[in-house]
This record gives sequence, C-alpha cells and structure tokens, in this order.
Amino acid sequence: MATPRKNLRKKPTPKKRPQKKTGFNLHHLKWIVVAVFFVGLGIWFGISYKDGIKYLFSAERKAAAEKSVFDLRNVEVLKRHADKVFGFDISHYQGNLDWEQVDAINSEFSLEFVFVRATMGRDGVDTAFLKNWRSARANSFIRGAYHYYRPNENSLEQAQHFIRTVQLGEGDFPPVLDIEELPKNQSMDSLISGLKRWMQVVENHYGVQPILYSGEHYYNKHLQQAFPDHIIWIANYNFFVENIKPNWHFWQFTEKGIVSGIATPVDVNIFNGNRNDLRKILIR
Repeated sequence: MATPRKNLRKKPTPKKRPQKKTGFNLHHLKWIVVAVFFVGLGIWFGISYKDGIKYLFSAERKAAAEKSVFDLRNVEVLKRHADKVFGFDISHYQGNLDWEQVDAINSEFSLEFVFVRATMGRDGVDTAFLKNWRSARANSFIRGAYHYYRPNENSLEQAQHFIRTVQLGEGDFPPVLDIEELPKNQSMDSLISGLKRWMQVVENHYGVQPILYSGEHYYNKHLQQAFPDHIIWIANYNFFVENIKPNWHFWQFTEKGIVSGIATPVDVNIFNGNRNDLRKILIR
C-alpha cells in the first residue's frame, strides 16, 4: 500500500510591515550640525576679513596688475597693523623697478623701507644689487642689505664677501643674515657655529649687531636658543596668521604683494613698531 506523500510546500513567510519613519533622526542631526558649522564659519570669516573682502570687490582691486585671493589676506593684515611701518624686499627676480612709482602696497599702504639682496654664499652677488641699493637711497627709502647664507660654504669667506660688497652708513639698517637652508655635509651644531662666526666678523666690521632672517619654523627649531638677543625678521605666509607676534621685530607676511612700479609679486614686511622705534635700530 502506498504511503501518502507529505506536503513539502513551505508556508509563505508573512511580510513585515515597514515601520513608519519618525520625522527626526541622527542622520538629519548630522547635516544640521554641518550646516550650522559652515554658516558659523562664513559669518566668522566675513567679520574677520571684512576689510579684505571689501577690497576684493573694489575698483582699486579690479585695476590692480594682478588679481589674486591673496589680496584679501594682505589687505586685512595691513589694516590690522595700520599703526606699524611697512616695507618690502627685493632681488634681481623683481626685474627692473620703476622706482619713481614705488610708493605703496595695493595703492593704499605707504612703503617706508626696503631690504635689498646683496650677496649669496662666498662669491655670489645679486646682479641688481648696486642699482637697487642706489635707487633705494635716491628715492628716500630706509634701506638694508642682506646676505643669503649657504650652509655648505665657509662662513668666514661668506662674511668677508659681504663686507667687500656692501657699504653701510648712517641711516641704513644693520646688515642682515638670511638663513633658510639645512646643512647637507655638517651637523646643525656646526652650522650654528658658522652662523655665529659670520655674525661676529660682520659685527666687528660695521660696529652693529646684524639682523637675523629665517622662516618661523626654522627659527623656532634651530636658531632661537642660539640667537636670543638678535633683532629677528620672520617669514610666515600662513593665511590664518593674522597678527605679528610680540617677539618678531619684522614680519614678512606675504610673497604676493602688489606694489606699484614693480611688475612681479613682491615680499611685504611689517616692522613691529612706529617710525620712532624704527629709527632706534638704524646705524648712527
């Protein structure tokens, strides 16, 4: 007798009813937080950089030789330091300057001093040095000369080369030592010794302690302890660094300055004081 076959068909699984979504969840909260953050950031930026934004859309900005977002920060920084003294620094990279036209940054902020590159290493001379040096004095700028230090060349030879090339006099800035490179064939201790040797030889010749130029990171990491008493000139182009620090005597805050009479962007500097303070550090 045949056994009856069992029904092998499975009973259908009942469908789950979809749950009703609530009107608010974590996903919505995340986007609300993001939106609030960016709105707040926009408000902060608009308030913090109001002068720069105003200039960005001004007629002066549209007429500028170079249109750049860097104008926004540059104008803002200059506005914040209206009680300070402004200057620039140049080398042959700026080409031929129309010195009679060189007078202001962005046609608004007067320039009063200039640093001119003179020498590099033990034998390099900036090809525009003599012309720029003489023109700076002829156009009533307070002038200074700087030496670009090459870490892997003899420090005494570099000092003597600067001394042979540059004549400083009353009303000029003290000589400037520019150190930016890391050594390849010597230790940092050896480099520091060489820098001190250059400083001492140059100070003995001119009778005034040289100014020290470097980037902020380089100075803080390698130079601060070795040169605690020197006048320092610090380069920092960070967009969100808005004010000169108390221990900086000079701040090179941009390499994108727009100066009438100069065809290329130029480094712009702020002296951390007024005109009377500036005169006190000049050669007498």
